[in-house]
Amino acid sequence: MVDSKPGTVIESYGRRVLVEAADGQTLPCKLKGRKLTVVAGDEVQIERGHGSDDWTVVERLPRRNALSRSDSRGAEETIAANLDQLCVVVAPRPPCDPFIIDRYLAGAAFAGIGSLLIVNKVDLSIEKAELSFLESFAGLDLPTPQVSARTGHGLEALKEMLSGKRSMLAGQSGVGKSSLLNALAGEQARATASLSASSGEGRHTTVSSAILRMPWGELADSPGVRDYAPPVVPLRYVQAGFSEIADRALECRFLDCLHYQEPQCAVREAVEAGRIHARRYESYRRLLNLTRDLEERRGWRS
Repeated sequence: MVDSKPGTVIESYGRRVLVEAADGQTLPCKLKGRKLTVVAGDEVQIERGHGSDDWTVVERLPRRNALSRSDSRGAEETIAANLDQLCVVVAPRPPCDPFIIDRYLAGAAFAGIGSLLIVNKVDLSIEKAELSFLESFAGLDLPTPQVSARTGHGLEALKEMLSGKRSMLAGQSGVGKSSLLNALAGEQARATASLSASSGEGRHTTVSSAILRMPWGELADSPGVRDYAPPVVPLRYVQAGFSEIADRALECRFLDCLHYQEPQCAVREAVEAGRIHARRYESYRRLLNLTRDLEERRGWRS
């Protein structure tokens, strides 16, 4: 009789993964076949080889959602699966690129995942201009907790927002994302790092993400990035990544309005009247152009 049981991928190293089985065991596994791919957060079925302790992932179960990104050729790469929310971490230093924040929020929206905008390093002596980028997000339904991973300020309130959910931390390099993860996860983060090393695989720069389980919730980590591009979607759907634009689009004259040069565009009228932030609208236009460019590159590659 085949020894088989369900589990959750908690770390991925290409063709090798760590799976936390339903009985609580954490097992190094290989993937069956070349076509099977998994990322952290995937629910899977694993089987043990006859007379051995070698475990194999034989099936990936259906996903609730998946957060993905596009590479420079327009190909889609999945980062993590079955998330409840994406937490974009920012800080006054190094200087924040709000357009990258917009693209993260859009990627989460495309996947049907909620978002938080976490402002870290509030213990620093901050000039008002260093956080001026937050103004363009003020009118959105976007929680923006302010914390300090170094002093612990705001962490208990943040844990309440993360409680009972699987949340992924993402953001530009240097914003203190790893420090925030360690402050939230504590001993659990160090235990997971030791487990990764003892598995013989070790943390690798190509790891898609890693799941840490705490009594109050789950955290998925991801590498810091210089840039992020959400997956390619139909041009008409790009506005779904900007809730204020999608809401106003219902008043446009044309149902397929891209809010670019079309006549009687309610979105452009709202931008001119100051009801939609001009920087967010510019970000939408940039993502529209990027999506068109990546779509062309993907088509050329195929």
